[in-house]
Amino acid sequence: MSTPIDAQDEKGTIPTGSKGSTAMPVVVAVPKELAPGEQRVATVPEVVQKLTKLCLEVRVEHDAGTGAYYPDELFTAAGAKIVTSRTDLLDGARIVLRVQPPTVAEVDQLAGGTIVIGFMNATNNLEAVARMRDRRVTAFALELVPRITRAQSMDALSSQATAAGYTAAILGAGNCPKFLPMLTTAAGTIRPATVLILGAGVAGLMAIATAKRLGAIVEAYDVRRAAGEQVRSLGAKFLELEIDAESQGGYARELTPEEKAKEQQMVSAAVARADIVITTAAIPGRKAPLLITRETVATMRLGAVIVDLAAESGGNCELTQAGKTVHVHGITILGPQNLPSRVPFHSSQMYAKNLQSFLALLVDKEGAIAEEFTDEILVASLLVHAGEVLHRPTRELLSGVKP
Repeated sequence: MSTPIDAQDEKGTIPTGSKGSTAMPVVVAVPKELAPGEQRVATVPEVVQKLTKLCLEVRVEHDAGTGAYYPDELFTAAGAKIVTSRTDLLDGARIVLRVQPPTVAEVDQLAGGTIVIGFMNATNNLEAVARMRDRRVTAFALELVPRITRAQSMDALSSQATAAGYTAAILGAGNCPKFLPMLTTAAGTIRPATVLILGAGVAGLMAIATAKRLGAIVEAYDVRRAAGEQVRSLGAKFLELEIDAESQGGYARELTPEEKAKEQQMVSAAVARADIVITTAAIPGRKAPLLITRETVATMRLGAVIVDLAAESGGNCELTQAGKTVHVHGITILGPQNLPSRVPFHSSQMYAKNLQSFLALLVDKEGAIAEEFTDEILVASLLVHAGEVLHRPTRELLSGVKP
C-alpha cells in the first residue's frame, strides 16, 4: 500500500468535511468511464438500492453501465436517475464515484467542494491532482485505503486484483497449446500442464486457485515466506528460498543484490520447466522488479506462455511490452493492461460494494455528509482537500521534491 498520508495542516488539525442537508438529498453522480478500454462502472443496481435507502439521490450517466452489462433500465428500476448529459449529471452533485482517475478536462467540470472517490493514481496524474487542488475539489484515493481489518470491505485494490488474477489464468490457458488437466483418453494419457505463479499476493493467489481448478500442476514463488502457507493451502507447491523480504503492510521490500542472484537462479529453473508463467510482482510507486530475463525466456519450452501482470509498471519479464503480445523463441509473452475490465460485470460489482462501504464512513444514515473527516480510513485516503494536497509523496512530487 502507498505511504501513509500526512494529513495535518499548519495547525496540526485534520481538515474537515461539509455538513450535508437532509432537506435536499445529497446527489451522488456516476459518470460513464471514458478511458480507452475501460468497461467497468463505479456502481451497480444492487448498490444503488442501498444508497437510495440512505436518502441519497443517485444519478447515473446514460450508458455508463453498458460495458459491464448493466443497462440503464436496471439502474432506473433500482431507483437511480439516468441523465443524458455530463452537465446535468454533475449539476448540484456533491459526490462523484469513479473507477479511473479524472482527467484535467473532467476536473474542470466539477464545482468547488465536490467530493470525488475512486482510483487516483496520483503519481501518473499529477496535472489532474494539481487541478483538483486549485479548484478546491476533495478527492479520496481508494488505493490509499489502509490495509487494516476494518477496511477490508473497502479494499478496492484487492477486489480488482482478484479479478486480474482470475483473468490472467484464463488468458494463460487460452494461449497455451496444451490441455491444462490430466486426461485419460482412448488415444492415451495427457500429462497436465505446469503453471508457475511468481508473486503470491491477492492476484497471484487467485491465479493459483484458478489454475488448480483448471487441473494444472501449480507452483508458486514469493519473496515473503509467510505467503507459503497460503500457497500450499490452495494445493500448489511453494518454491522455497531462504529469503524473507516482507515489509510493513504485507508488501515485499526490494531485495539485496545477493538475494536477487539467488532468487534469479531458482526462478529461472522454475520458469524453464513451466508451460504457463504468470508474474504479479510489484512494488508500490516503483518500477516492477525484473524476474525473467531474455536469457531465461530462451530456455523455456516451445509453446510456453508468459502473462505479465506487471506490464503497466515496466513488466516482470524483460521482453514484455505493455498492451502487446510478443512472440520470441516460440514463446508467447502477454503484457495485458487493465485486466479487471475484461470481466467487467463482477469487477464492477465488487468495486461498487467497496465504494458502498467507503460511503458509509462519509455519509450518515440520514444522508448527511460528515462534518469532519476524522475516521482513520478517511484520513489515510484523503488525497486533496480545501486547496491542499494532503498525501505527502504526491505533494512532494508536485513541488519537484523527491519523496
